[in-house]
Amino acid sequence: MVHAILFLFVFVTQVSAYRVCPKCGKSKVPYPLSADGNCGDPRYRIYCNDGVLEFMSAQGFYYKINRINPKTNKLVIKPPSIEEDTCYSSDLDQGGLILDESLPFNISTRNTVMLFNCSDNILLSPLNCSSSSFCRKFEEFEEGYGCKGTLCCHYLKDLSMTSHRIRVRVGGCTAYTCVVDKQANDSIESWNFGIELQWLPPF
Repeated sequence: MVHAILFLFVFVTQVSAYRVCPKCGKSKVPYPLSADGNCGDPRYRIYCNDGVLEFMSAQGFYYKINRINPKTNKLVIKPPSIEEDTCYSSDLDQGGLILDESLPFNISTRNTVMLFNCSDNILLSPLNCSSSSFCRKFEEFEEGYGCKGTLCCHYLKDLSMTSHRIRVRVGGCTAYTCVVDKQANDSIESWNFGIELQWLPPF
């Protein structure tokens, strides 16, 4: 009984040592996320830039945070933009989305990733690069029009893949986008564009 009370005291003391961050613009910053050095848990660092919440990759690239669900320990970031004239993702120079593996964030398994402007080598992979791939629908979408006619593929991010990277590179695939919780029969109008990240709880 004494040990249980002592554990509870230590737990409450640790939680109270951190304070919840103030809003960033109109967005709440729930614990344990930390938008500056004086609130939240510093291991769960995100950024408030000009009233907009952003997530920074291991390479120093910023992605806008679309929404946060503290009940499920998840947040959704906006995929990088795709340059219309080149079919290059805006984070191509950084190699795509790369998470710091020493931090408690990873890419969830509810993401359907679409790759564009790929080399023929990708046809040796198990990815769906057929004419029925979801990426063909995205080519008809305004942002994907610049990639129309390129070799494209899609895959569901699963536990057998690295949970810390979506890779693009010249000589491989140069652009990508992502949809959260995509169902087979969803119309493109209902696609939930974003990259869902999840975090491990602090205790």
